[in-house]
Amino acid sequence: MDWIRLTKSGKDLTGFRGRLIEVTEEELRKHNTRDDCWTCIRGMVYNVSPYMQFHPGGEDELLKAAGVDGTDLFDQVHRWVNYESMLKECLVGRMAAKPSTLIHGSSNTQKINPSVNRLYPSSPSTLLESNLPSSLLPPPTKDHCPRFDWFQTDVTVNITVYTKCKIPTSGITVVDLQGGTLRVEVFLGKLSYLLHLQLSHEVQEHLSVHTASAVGRVQVCMHKVSSGQWAKLGEPLESHDSFLHRKDCALFYRKCVLVSKTHVTHDTSVFHFQMPPGTVMQIPVGEHVYLKTTVKGNKVVKPYTPVDKILMPNSLESTEATADVFLMIKVYPDGVFTQHLCGLNIGDSLAISSPNGSFSLRPLHDITHLYLLAAGTGFTPMARLIRFTLHNVGNLRNTKLMFFNRQESDILWRSELDQLAEMEEKFEVKHVLSEPSDDWTGCRGRIDASLLMDFMSRPKESRCFVCICGPTPFTKLARGLVQQMGYCDEEIHTFLG
Repeated sequence: MDWIRLTKSGKDLTGFRGRLIEVTEEELRKHNTRDDCWTCIRGMVYNVSPYMQFHPGGEDELLKAAGVDGTDLFDQVHRWVNYESMLKECLVGRMAAKPSTLIHGSSNTQKINPSVNRLYPSSPSTLLESNLPSSLLPPPTKDHCPRFDWFQTDVTVNITVYTKCKIPTSGITVVDLQGGTLRVEVFLGKLSYLLHLQLSHEVQEHLSVHTASAVGRVQVCMHKVSSGQWAKLGEPLESHDSFLHRKDCALFYRKCVLVSKTHVTHDTSVFHFQMPPGTVMQIPVGEHVYLKTTVKGNKVVKPYTPVDKILMPNSLESTEATADVFLMIKVYPDGVFTQHLCGLNIGDSLAISSPNGSFSLRPLHDITHLYLLAAGTGFTPMARLIRFTLHNVGNLRNTKLMFFNRQESDILWRSELDQLAEMEEKFEVKHVLSEPSDDWTGCRGRIDASLLMDFMSRPKESRCFVCICGPTPFTKLARGLVQQMGYCDEEIHTFLG
């Protein structure tokens, strides 16, 4: 009997006959054996004992999460898996809340009402902290949790988040306005601050976000549908004014519309999706999004790393907020999800998540040499990395891409890469084919130590960084080879999907 049939058989898989309980850490730790295995994923506890024999990675891998919070382990391998659906019959209950799990911001639900009954300058950029009444200034506190305030004119509503720290390069703000519900999520490295409100009155769906990174301030500007003063901003919703580790935050999706499909190679296309009018979202370099849809009655979720519209756009700001998402996706003949994507018509919609990922730009800021090893569609995170380093890393001497493919026809954006190598003296690309034609004059074969030794020499007084992406066997082999060459873990990042 397969897992799906077992979950639909009516058998009690939890031992509680559908009753949900609150689980303490002490109770969770008791269930840590093969025959009695509980684990926690994002605050929800599951009895995965019945799933042991069905787990593709084997029982030993599943036992690593026995009796403990398995969120990190799950995210390393299965972040895109719809575990809530797959394990719904195994749900025991929710973890008992503890103070260290949820860090609340300094603004509480009692403080959603204050507003400034005066006319502010129409330009959001002139609304500086020094112009605000003392009641709206950030309190002098050592507390590192962000806080928020709001103020209004007769025609606008402005929400300001004070992060109390300089916003890092990877710091972004994602805003979603849907049917009067406002969701503002500020990503600060590995942490996330969330505002979640049902607004008290209607606002126009188009809004703007202004970020002052140096002083740690984010301002969301909205225009009222009807002029006048609001008595309060709105009602708090789930997780409002919370400060969490990003790994503990549930992914949020919004429906995006397919605008165009552009062929790149015989089996790969760039899918252009447009965000809904009430969404403002940045996608940091090196991070990915999840696509979610229903195929033949089953929910399917897959991760993809966005690319820019072209390899070298006129604008050099890589993390600029945009209403567009471009995804370079290979369509497999037997791929359930990619075949579904291929069948979408212009105007069809698909759910796309907020950004996610562990990549940090911090190590890149003082490097002199960046080496990129990519195989197939593992090129996608490299595309924006190339652009970012060439125009934002002052000490950079060289960015080199070694791109592995089967045949010439499989090389993604080949002409663009070759053109960029001619235009930019700091950029080099080396193509390696495993099944080349007889007239191919470039490198042949697969990744090995001899190829890398010639490609990744470490000059004297250099600071190097290596990024690797491709199929899992390629990524693991490449990382091992790079480590054998003397590169330490802090000098290597592998994109895993």
